[in-house]
Amino acid sequence: MTIRESTEANVKSGSLAARFVDGPHVSVPDEAERRLRDWLTDLAPGQAAAIDDLLARFPRARIILLGIAEASPYLFDLVRADGARAVRVLECEPERYLAQLIEKTRSEVLAVASEADVMQKLRRLKSEAALLIALCDIGGVWPVMRVTAALTDLAITSVQSALRFLLQQEAARGRMTPPNPDRPEDGSGLIVLAMGKMGAGELNFSSDIDLIVFFDSEASTLASDIEPQPFFVRVTQGLSRILQQRSGDGYVFRVDLRLRPDPASTPVAISTASALHYYEREGRTWERAAMIKARPCAGDLRAGEALIAELAPFVWRKHLDFAALADVHDMKRQMQTYRGQSEIAVEGHNVKIGRGGIREIEFFAQTQQLIAGGRHPQLRVRPTLEALNLLASSNWITFAARDELTAAYEFLRRVEHRLQMMADEQTHALPDEGEAVERFARFFGYESRAAFASDLLGHLNVVQGHYAKLFEGDPAGTAKLPEVDYTSGPDDPRLTEHLAALGFKNPIMVAQTVQQWLDGDYRVFRSESTRSAFAEFVPALIAGLANAEEPDNAVTVFDRFLQALQRGGRLFVLLSQNRDLVALVALILGAAPRLGDMLARQPQIMDGLIDPRFFGAMPDRRELSTRLAATLEDAHSYEEFLDRLRLFGRESLFLIGTRILSGTVSAQQASIAFADVAEGIVHTVHGLVTEQFAAQYGRIKGQQTAILAMGRLGSREMTAASDLDLILLYEFEAEHPDSDGAKSLHGAQYFARFTQRLISAFTTRTNYGVLYEVDMRLRPSGRAGPVASHVDSFAEYQEREAWTWEHMALTRARVISASPDFRRRIEEIIRKVLTRPRDAGGVASDVADMRRAVALEKGEDDIWDLKYAAGGMVDIDFIAQYLQLVHAADKPDILDVSTLHVLDNAARLGVLPQASAEILRSAARLYHDLTQILRLCVSERFNPETSGEDLLRIMARAGDAPDFSSLEARVKETQAEVRRVFRMLIGSGS
Repeated sequence: MTIRESTEANVKSGSLAARFVDGPHVSVPDEAERRLRDWLTDLAPGQAAAIDDLLARFPRARIILLGIAEASPYLFDLVRADGARAVRVLECEPERYLAQLIEKTRSEVLAVASEADVMQKLRRLKSEAALLIALCDIGGVWPVMRVTAALTDLAITSVQSALRFLLQQEAARGRMTPPNPDRPEDGSGLIVLAMGKMGAGELNFSSDIDLIVFFDSEASTLASDIEPQPFFVRVTQGLSRILQQRSGDGYVFRVDLRLRPDPASTPVAISTASALHYYEREGRTWERAAMIKARPCAGDLRAGEALIAELAPFVWRKHLDFAALADVHDMKRQMQTYRGQSEIAVEGHNVKIGRGGIREIEFFAQTQQLIAGGRHPQLRVRPTLEALNLLASSNWITFAARDELTAAYEFLRRVEHRLQMMADEQTHALPDEGEAVERFARFFGYESRAAFASDLLGHLNVVQGHYAKLFEGDPAGTAKLPEVDYTSGPDDPRLTEHLAALGFKNPIMVAQTVQQWLDGDYRVFRSESTRSAFAEFVPALIAGLANAEEPDNAVTVFDRFLQALQRGGRLFVLLSQNRDLVALVALILGAAPRLGDMLARQPQIMDGLIDPRFFGAMPDRRELSTRLAATLEDAHSYEEFLDRLRLFGRESLFLIGTRILSGTVSAQQASIAFADVAEGIVHTVHGLVTEQFAAQYGRIKGQQTAILAMGRLGSREMTAASDLDLILLYEFEAEHPDSDGAKSLHGAQYFARFTQRLISAFTTRTNYGVLYEVDMRLRPSGRAGPVASHVDSFAEYQEREAWTWEHMALTRARVISASPDFRRRIEEIIRKVLTRPRDAGGVASDVADMRRAVALEKGEDDIWDLKYAAGGMVDIDFIAQYLQLVHAADKPDILDVSTLHVLDNAARLGVLPQASAEILRSAARLYHDLTQILRLCVSERFNPETSGEDLLRIMARAGDAPDFSSLEARVKETQAEVRRVFRMLIGSGS
C-alpha cells in the first residue's frame, strides 16, 4: 500500500487529521507559510505528498501546523525531525495508536540489553506521544483531562519500564532473586509513589514527575549479602538517570525526588520504617495534603498499597476537632501570599500559583478533604475534579461552586499546557509584555488578547471568590468571642483565651507584650494623640497580626518596630483604615529588616502601599519619570533636590521590595523595575549636574556626555542591593578644548571633574542616606584609567587593547542617558566590537580561566552564594557572554543585554542545544527569584541555620518548593546541572 493509499484508508477510519475541530490563529501567516514550505521541501517526495494531501483535505490540520510553526519551536522541531512520524501521527486513530505505542515500547524495553538502548526507546516514545497528545489538545480532539490522563499513562509506563529493566539487571548480577524474573519488582519491597499531578492522573504537558521512593528493609528478594539502603539508592539513581539524563534524543521526564522527608539530608530512597516514624513525629500539613494524591505507580505495588494504608491515620484524622482546623489554617498561611484588592494583571500572571490560579482550586478541594476525609472515606480521592464533584454530592460545597471551579480548572489547565508547548518548559506564567500575550492568545485559539483576557480574568476572579470564602463566616471565630480588655495583661484568662482562639500559640507572651504597648513606655507614644490612636487601633492590629504566617513572631517583630519608631500617629491611622495591610507589614518586619528599618525611620513611605495602583501592573519608565518629575518639581535648592531624589529612590525600593515579599510581582519584573527606577534617577542626576556644572565652569564647544550602564543595571537585572556600574563617555570639538565659564577647565580635566561631581550626587550621604553606590571600574583600563573617557579613546581601547573579560562585560553595556545622535554613535561602536570574528577556542579558554580566577577570589563552595557558587549565576552569565562573543559575527541577532534573552536567542539560532537552554533558563529564573529575596532580607552572607522562619518560608515559596529542605535539594541539583553544561560548552580552562 502506498503512503497516499494508507492516508486515505486512515482518514476514512477517523484519523487525527479528520477529527480536528479547533486550532490557533496565525499572527504572521506569510512567515508561518514559509517555514511550513521549507519543511515540506526538505521531506522525501512520498512524505511531502502525503502531508500535502492531508492538509488539502483538512484545512484545520494546515492551520494547526502553521500555528505550531509560528508559536511552538518545540513542537515544530518534533514535526520536522521525522517526516514519517509526522505522517503516522496525522493519519492515526489517536486513542488506539497511543495505547499501541505504549505497549510496543514496554515490550521493546524488556528485550534490550543495554541502558543506552532503554533510554533511546523511552525517549522516542516520549517524542512521538508528546506530538500526538499536543495535536489532540490543540485541535480540540480530546478534552483537557483526557490529555492529562494520556500524559500520566506515558509517565507511568516510562517509570515502570525503566525500573523493571534496572531490577532485571540486578537479578542477572545475582543481587536479588525475584520469584518471577519477568516481574522482578513483585515482592521486592521497592515502592515508587507518584505524587502530585502524576498521582492524581493530571500531569501537565511539560511536567516534572514527583516521585518518592521507599523500601522495606526486610525485603525478601535481595541476596543475603546485599545491604538494602545502598542497593535501593543505586536503583533509584539509575531510574532518575534513565528518565531525565539528556541525550541526542532528548529526555523522557524530569524527575523530582524532593517530596521525600527532609530531602536536603536524606538519601533518595528511604526505608518504610524511617518514613513512618518521620510522618508520625514530624509530618507537616503540606505533607498530609501531598499524600492525598499519592499513588503507587511502580515497583512492588502490593507493598505500596500497604504503605498507603499505614499512612492513612497521618493523612486522615478521625474527628473534625480544633487541631485539624488549626492544621488547615496553618496550611492556608503557608500557601497564601498577600493579595491586593485591585484587578489581576494578565501580563506575567502565573496561572498555577498566582491569584485565582490552579493551586487555589486544588487547595480549595484538598482543604475540605483534609477536614472531612477522616469521617467520610468517600472523599479520599486523588483527582481534583473528582474531589470537587464528591464534595458537592456530599453537600460540602454547592453544585454551582463545583461547576464554576471545574470550568476554571479545565480552562487554566489548557492555558498551562499551551504555555508549556511553546518550548517544552515547565512554565506557568504568561508573558510579561502585551505583544507576547497577544501572540500567545492567538496560539491558544483567540482572535485577540482582549478576548483571551476577558475569559481568563473571569475564571481567575471566580476562583479567587470561592477561595476567599473557603472559611466564610469569620474563620478565626472572632465574631463569637466576647469583648476583651487588652490592658489587663496575661493574668486575664478571657484575654488569653481570646488570643489563643485567634491562633496565637503563646497567648501569655502576646498579652504581656500588648500590655507593655498600652502602658506607653515607648518613644513613639510620647504624644498623647499618638497613644490614643494606637489604643483604638490595637484590636484591629492584633486581628491583623493573627493573619500573619507566624502570628507569635509577627507580634515580636512588631514590638521591635515600635521600639525603633520615632513618630507613628499617621502610620497607625493609615493601618487602622487599611487593616488588610497589617499582615503585610508584619511580613515586611519579620522577613526584611532592611525594609523595616526604612519604615521605622520614614513612615511616610507607607503611603505608596495605599495607592490603588500599588498592586496593579508595575509602572513603566514613562510613568516612573512622571512620578519622579512630580517629586522634584518644587525643590528649591540643590540639597533639597538630592534629598527628594533619595526619598524617591527609597520609596521605590520599599514598594518594589514589598511586592517581591508579597509574591505579587515576579523576580524578572522586579529586576526591570529596580533598573527603571535607577535609570530614571541617573538620567535626572545627569541633567541636573550638567546644568549645575555649566553654571560654575561653563561649557566646551560641541560637548556631549553619555552615561553607559554596565553590569546589572545594563542588563536590567538589578536587585535592591545593586550598585551602579557606570562608564562616562564624552566628546567635544578638539579645536576649542577650553570651557567658556568664569572658571575655565581644559578638555579631559573638565570631564574628569564633571564625573566626580556626578558620582558625588549619588554617593553623598544626606538626611535620607546614600542614593546609590557607584562603581566605575569597568571603564577602559579600570582604576588605572581616567574616570571619564573620550568616545574615540573608548572605541580604540575596545578595538585594540581590551581583554576578553572586558568584551564579556561589554555585552551588557547600555546607553541610558545621552542625546539621540551620541547614543547611536556609541551603540554602533559597541556592536562593531561585539560582532567581530573571534576564535571560539581562544574565547572558551579565556572564559574558563576567568571563571577559575573568580572562584579563587570569591570561593565557590557555598551553595547559597547563588552568584559565585559552582554552577551559580556567574556560570550562566559567562555562558551567555561566551555565546555572544563567539557567534555574534555570523548571528548578530544573538546579542542582547539580558542573559535570559541571550539564552532564548541562542537556542532559537541553533547555537545552544534546547536541552541546555532549558536547564540554564530554569536555573537563571530560580537564582533570580531567590537573589531578589536575599538582597532584600540579608545584608551579610546567608546562613539558613541562623535565619528566621519567615525568611526560609518566603524563600521556599519563591523557589516553588513545599519547604526549605526541598528548596535546598533543588538548588544543589540545579547547580550541578549548570556546572555540567558550563564544562560541556566552555571546558575547564588552561
